[in-house]
Amino acid sequence: MPYLILGIAALATAAFLLAEVATHPARQRVLSVRRAATYGRFQLATRPEALRFSERVLQPAKERLARWALRLTPKASVSSVSAKLHAAGLARTLSPSGFLAGKLVISLSCFFFGAFLGSTRGGSASIVIGGVMLGTIGFMLPDTALTMKARARREQVRSELPDALDLLAVSVEAGMGFDGAIQKLTEHMEGSLVDEFVLALGEMRIGESRADALKRMVARVDAPELAAFVRAIIQADQLGISLGRILRVQAADARLRRQAAAEEKAMKAPIKMLFPTVLFIFPAMFIVILGPAMLTLLEIFE
Repeated sequence: MPYLILGIAALATAAFLLAEVATHPARQRVLSVRRAATYGRFQLATRPEALRFSERVLQPAKERLARWALRLTPKASVSSVSAKLHAAGLARTLSPSGFLAGKLVISLSCFFFGAFLGSTRGGSASIVIGGVMLGTIGFMLPDTALTMKARARREQVRSELPDALDLLAVSVEAGMGFDGAIQKLTEHMEGSLVDEFVLALGEMRIGESRADALKRMVARVDAPELAAFVRAIIQADQLGISLGRILRVQAADARLRRQAAAEEKAMKAPIKMLFPTVLFIFPAMFIVILGPAMLTLLEIFE
């Protein structure tokens, strides 16, 4: 009896599989026709994507702190902070709201640290004075660091400009267009000036005119040599003057300016060395030279 049941089950399974194989092409055709007939009628319900923690919490907190920082400095604005970040080369990694929020966080941290130091001496006046003094220093410190960063970057751009103009002149004289020469410059050089040229080239590729892109580059860097170069390029475009000759002249002029700036710094060096010499070296020399004589005089008069 069990063998009979197993045989019947095996025959039924074999018949079912045979029917599935035989009717599979027909069923696939029917399913394909049905999908084609109902294509576009149904839309799957999708759940809205959940916001990340940074978007839900950190970004609103950063915007709120930035507004508070702007209230503490009425003369500042988001556009002015953005211009400073561009001048320092930090616009790609740091937003104006992030800078303002960080500035306020540093100020509050310095305030509480100053209040803590004041509390160790006792008295509410010490707590208030210490907190206000360190809080003010912490609030001003990011602006000072940003200004120093922008100044150092401007000096770097001024030092890189002659070499960049030489490469542009060679590329233009070889038959390349100005945009192609800038592309060649970005491939063979690195530095702050090249980053600015990359940004200007990207603006020109998205539809901005050459004059507007170069003017924006000058506004971001604010270097006299770069401004003179941009004015010469714009005038050459308007008057139809050869760019190769203009670039050669601008490169020679930029190199002369760099040499004059180096000579100026060399002439200022002795004056700057005078103050640490007077404050730190002369006292030590006086102690070494006059110390034994003073000790001898003291023994004599005793």
